[in-house]
Amino acid sequence: MKGLVYKSTGLWYIVRGEDGLNWDVRIKGRFKTDSDISSTNPLAVGDTVVFEIENRDTRTGTVTEIGDRYNYMVRVSPHNVNQKHIIAANIDVAVIVASIATPRTSRGFIDRFLVTAEAYHIPAIIIVNKADLLTPKTDVILKEWNAIYRTAGYEIYSVAARLPESLTAIKDRLAGKTALFSGHSGVGKSTLLNALVPGMIAKTKEVSGWSGKGQHTTTFAEMFDAPAGGKIIDTPGVKEFGIIDMEREELSHYFPEMRAILTECKFNNCLHMNEPGCAVKQGVMKGKIAAERYENYLTILDSIGPKWKDLSK
Repeated sequence: MKGLVYKSTGLWYIVRGEDGLNWDVRIKGRFKTDSDISSTNPLAVGDTVVFEIENRDTRTGTVTEIGDRYNYMVRVSPHNVNQKHIIAANIDVAVIVASIATPRTSRGFIDRFLVTAEAYHIPAIIIVNKADLLTPKTDVILKEWNAIYRTAGYEIYSVAARLPESLTAIKDRLAGKTALFSGHSGVGKSTLLNALVPGMIAKTKEVSGWSGKGQHTTTFAEMFDAPAGGKIIDTPGVKEFGIIDMEREELSHYFPEMRAILTECKFNNCLHMNEPGCAVKQGVMKGKIAAERYENYLTILDSIGPKWKDLSK
């Protein structure tokens, strides 16, 4: 039977079969997927599969075939920093949920997420949650974020998960799409998803007062059917979004505002650091590229050393 993976629990997967029912399936032994994909998990939420029915009464089965992916999103494996973990596959849009109120989302985290989405050819958007908690001071920061990311070519939405009227635009944007949601713990992602998918059972926890940081509420990726059509993939809250399987020379191609002017650099292999005739550095000086984005580019570039390069071999 054919089916679609809705949830991964590490050993078992919940698959929605073509009969409309949920099946518990597993992979026996080593399972070979696309030869160019090496990850800690051969199967991910969003994958299409063919499975052999083991028991109709308990609705259990064994995967015999994994369908081709048109894209997928990865992060550094939470168990091994030298391997990559596929978060989900076959995604129409990647959504990073951030907050300027408590806790403050790191701009570096946002840019690493956006770079990863660009690298795997997935359109990305930014949702700034907790807009109802903004103060005059933090509202200034929101205006800065809007200017920076819209100039870079990204859509950015300001919402308050607890105010339904603020969600109309994002609901329209995601209608009919398979959207992956990610973000730091504590930014209100679960509350937002509960608002987008009424009846969705997603645990929510208050931000821990002593640290100002959120607590993890999601353990495994899981997909839900959205009322307006399409699907929403909830992913575990992560503290960092490490870049993996990327060459230093590639990085600037995944910053859209840099990519637009790369051909104007004097040298083809320009890393946009100290090279003469660098169009990117000129773009920063002229205000065409946000200084904060350029600084995050340099920070990410510094993290892509030989140990990361070896991973792609």
